[in-house]
Amino acid sequence: MTDFIPDVSFVIAAYNAEETLERAIDSALAQGAVSMEVVVVDDCSTDSTREIVSNHPDPRVRLVAMPRNGGPGAARNAGLDAARGRWVAVLDSDDALRPDRMARLIARAEKADAQIAVDNLDVIREDVGTTSPMFPEAMLARLPLLTLAKFIAANMIFASEHNFGYMKPVFQRAFLEQHRLRFDETLRIGEDYTFLASALARGGVCVVEPTVGYLYYIRDGSISRVLKKEHVDAMLAADVRFFAEHPFGAAALAAQRRRTRNLKEVKAFLMLVDSIKERELPAILKIACLNPRAVRHLSMPVAARFRRLAASLRSGRQPTSTPQLSSPLPEMGAGPHSNKG
Repeated sequence: MTDFIPDVSFVIAAYNAEETLERAIDSALAQGAVSMEVVVVDDCSTDSTREIVSNHPDPRVRLVAMPRNGGPGAARNAGLDAARGRWVAVLDSDDALRPDRMARLIARAEKADAQIAVDNLDVIREDVGTTSPMFPEAMLARLPLLTLAKFIAANMIFASEHNFGYMKPVFQRAFLEQHRLRFDETLRIGEDYTFLASALARGGVCVVEPTVGYLYYIRDGSISRVLKKEHVDAMLAADVRFFAEHPFGAAALAAQRRRTRNLKEVKAFLMLVDSIKERELPAILKIACLNPRAVRHLSMPVAARFRRLAASLRSGRQPTSTPQLSSPLPEMGAGPHSNKG
C-alpha cells in the first residue's frame, strides 16, 4: 500500500461494460496537470469487464470486485471506500472526459474554497451522429454557484429533456468523509440526484464551470431502462428520508414541495399509461379526473419521435427505429450504472 495521495480518484462502476470501458479509463488517465488513480468497481459482470481492468498495463488503474451484484449505488460506494485522492470524480463506464476537465474543475473549486464542482456536458448521440452541449453555456455562466434550492428546482421529471441531475459533480473527498456521505443503495434511478442534494444540504459549496468537460454518450437509440412506477415510489421514499435527515431553508423547502408534487404527478401519469395499455376505462377516467395534469404528458412520445427524426435528418443518416407506443416513456438508462436519457 502506497502513501501517495493523488489529486483525484476516478470511480467507475462497471457492469458488462467491455465495449466502452477502455475509452472511459483512457480518458481519465489522459487528464492533464493532475495526478490520479482510476478505481473500477466490477459489479459481477458476465463479460470481460473484470479482465480488462485486471490486465490494464497502467498501475494507476485498480480493480474492486464486488462479491455480489449490488447496483449503481453499492458499486459507487465501494469505489468511494477505496478512493485515496483529494478529489473524487464519478465517471460512467460508457462515458468519457475532455483531457483538461479535472484541472479546470479543481482550480475553480479551490479558488472559491468550494467542496463541489460541476460543469457542462456534451451529449453525444451515437445512433444519429450528433453532438451538442446539454446546457447553454451562457445560462451556466450566470450561475456561479449551485445552491440546494436551485438544484432541487431544476430536477423536475418531464419538465425538460435534461436537468441538473444529469451533471457529474466532483467532490472533495475529505468533505464526503466528514459528513459520511454515500449513495443511496436502494435507488436504481435517481441516486446521483440524492447524493449531490445531500452534499449541498450539508453545506457543500458548489461552483459551476460553464464549459464542457464531460462527454455523455447515448448509444444505439435503445431503451434498456424505462421509468416505472416503482422507480418513482423509491424516489418519493428517498425524498422523505432526505427531508428528515437534512436541514432546509425556505427556498429549498419550497422547491422540495414542488418536486414532491412533480413526482406524484409523474406517478399518476405512469399509472394512466398502464391503465391505457390494459384498456381499463374506469381506471383511466378516475386517474384523469383526479390528476388532470398527468394527461398532458401523453403527447411526449410523439414529440420525442419528432426530435429524433429531426436529429437523424440533420446528421444525414437514416432514422433509427424508435420504441413503440407501448413504451411511451423517456429513456432512463443505457445500463445499470448510468442514467441515460
